[in-house]
Amino acid sequence: MQWEQLLSLKRQGDTSKRLRKEQDDTRLGFEVDYDRIIFSAAFRSLQDKTQVIPLSKTDFVHTRLTHSLEVSVVGRSLGRLVGKQVLEKRPYLAEIHGYQMNDFGAIVAAASLAHDIGNPPFGHSGEKAIGEYFTNGNGQQYKDQLSDKEWQDLIDFEGNANGFSVLTSSREGIEGALRISYATLGTFTKYPKESLPKKPTKNICDKKYGFFQQDKEFFAEVAKELGLIPNKSGNDIGFERHPLAYLVEAADDICYTIIDFEDGINLGLIQEEFALEYLIKLVKNGIDSKKYNELTTTEDRISYLRALAIGSLIQDAVKIFMANEEAILSGNFPFAIMDKSQYKAQMDDIIKISVKNVYQSKEVIEKEVIGYKVINVLLDVFCTAYINKSNGNPSNYDNLILKLLPERYQQEKASLYDRLLNICHFVSMLTDGKALQLFNTIQSNKS
Repeated sequence: MQWEQLLSLKRQGDTSKRLRKEQDDTRLGFEVDYDRIIFSAAFRSLQDKTQVIPLSKTDFVHTRLTHSLEVSVVGRSLGRLVGKQVLEKRPYLAEIHGYQMNDFGAIVAAASLAHDIGNPPFGHSGEKAIGEYFTNGNGQQYKDQLSDKEWQDLIDFEGNANGFSVLTSSREGIEGALRISYATLGTFTKYPKESLPKKPTKNICDKKYGFFQQDKEFFAEVAKELGLIPNKSGNDIGFERHPLAYLVEAADDICYTIIDFEDGINLGLIQEEFALEYLIKLVKNGIDSKKYNELTTTEDRISYLRALAIGSLIQDAVKIFMANEEAILSGNFPFAIMDKSQYKAQMDDIIKISVKNVYQSKEVIEKEVIGYKVINVLLDVFCTAYINKSNGNPSNYDNLILKLLPERYQQEKASLYDRLLNICHFVSMLTDGKALQLFNTIQSNKS
């Protein structure tokens, strides 16, 4: 892969080439990506979507929105630091093409900002709940009418693929959705493959999938423009990652490891002495003991250590990326950046205690149970009504239910797969609060 191709400013529908050296630096195309994402309704909805603690109304617990903003800040730093070294190593990118250090930061920041934009309500249990409606619920009835890959999209519903749809799927009057640059779309896509074959290799890019069947032709166009390396054969579509996708993943890994841990401490789910012990191991080489000992509150001590930890992990991630840049560009780096970190053991220890004390806490489990029930009911009621209408035999109740469906989701779709995915997309874009409100309305109707 070549950096000058990977940094493409092309957008969906472009008829002429966008050259970096002709860009207005006061309104750079990659920064436009960031702006379009942050002003989108899908991004705003993340303010009421679970990060770790579902339906939590406490002041200091992260939502998907605050998490995404923090990941974008870390991603911007990673991108700029990598960009600086890439340009020093390959000066022709600046001299001939006009690329600058901040271009790398802007791309990674925009992709990081959007990295959770396709995630359903109620955290990762929301993804599982959508899939299980089709594997174990009334959605099983549709299996024989779909191709294997279409069915896999539904039973293994993936927030990453849904996010690609949010950013790119056209609808009447709005071609190309947000019209994000191909460089940012490639960087956003951590798993550039279809839902099948599932985990065909141990390569990190095959861990999940990154686009639905309805979006595969457009993703193939993006991949061709960027020069991504194909790694599947026959009728299967898959590619090696865009190099900057490794930095989006690293930014996410750094933030959820450290900040979910911090949330657990602030919630009282993790004792301060544990927290200090684990975080100090991570930052022992950079801690200012005098400054640290002057801090009198748990919040200030944890905040200081968190900032140091994130800084240490950023520097380490950049070092790993640049040491492996050639392998990454040739498609021969099948690992996550942070899997090669000198701090991996410390990060693993932090994640283990977060899993035990936070992710598996009673509050989280109770609210995830509610999420499963809510999503199952919403999918069942709206799929039934929408498909009955498409088949020309809606009941009066179906017609009432469809009046609750936003206008953009009422448009007729050509195939059963597109209809089912349309409803999955609708449910996935609901906030936690709106999903619960709809659920209560429907349950009241039923009773």
